[in-house]
Amino acid sequence: MIFPEQCKQVGYATTKPCGDLVYFLSRYLVRETGAGYELLAITPDPNGSGMMRKIVSSEVIATVKETYRYADKVQIHDRARLVELALDSGYRCTIFSGLDEHMTFVLDPDLSGFLTIHVYDVTPPRPSLSACLQELSAAGLFGELAVTFCHHTRDITQVKADVYPCRAAGYEKTLDADLMHGGEKVAGCLTGSQFYTECYGKDFTLENICPLESVQQEPFIARCCRSEREGIGMYKGKFGAVVHWGASPSRIAHAVEDMVAQWRRR
Repeated sequence: MIFPEQCKQVGYATTKPCGDLVYFLSRYLVRETGAGYELLAITPDPNGSGMMRKIVSSEVIATVKETYRYADKVQIHDRARLVELALDSGYRCTIFSGLDEHMTFVLDPDLSGFLTIHVYDVTPPRPSLSACLQELSAAGLFGELAVTFCHHTRDITQVKADVYPCRAAGYEKTLDADLMHGGEKVAGCLTGSQFYTECYGKDFTLENICPLESVQQEPFIARCCRSEREGIGMYKGKFGAVVHWGASPSRIAHAVEDMVAQWRRR
């Protein structure tokens, strides 16, 4: 796969305001023909001077029949998404225009070199970890990490219980607002279990809904309300990161970056 790391390596060669000279950092040229677009790999003169230089070599690496111009503008820093779109196009080469009008392309798309991070969360209410990661990815924050995310979000409404964690999720009977009488089946976690025991005793059954308890694949990132579990390491024999229930986007992003760096060093 060829996917330029920076858009400054890609030039647009349909017009020639400087004749046959190209920007000195250009390595690829997108050229519009009467039948569509083609992609060229070029080498500017390494011995030249100035911003615009002569081309010492040029080769068509994707023909018009192999090239597709994606119609909508995209966030070009969301590299995993662009590779997915290029795979969906069915063409060897897909050309993209960024939100800021910069241009890039993906040639021979392949996701095998991307690391898959497994995300464990629950809903309702909003699965804030999963949703935050999708928003940060869409903004291109993780583009340079070469990662994709596989989201495992458990729907707590499918858990058959008498009592649920809190009113914020929309349940009628919850630990935070109702009096317990004993014998209830509680959809909760270690914190809910501790709360029930301290207030009412041990006459209850717990259906554990903590995302960390659902971890089955690595590397992972999961949400947990126990601050002592925060950090990067091994959990249930799997390597990953745990962030607090109300972690900010900044803390989540740093957790992903640190976890990926440690994973790749292992």
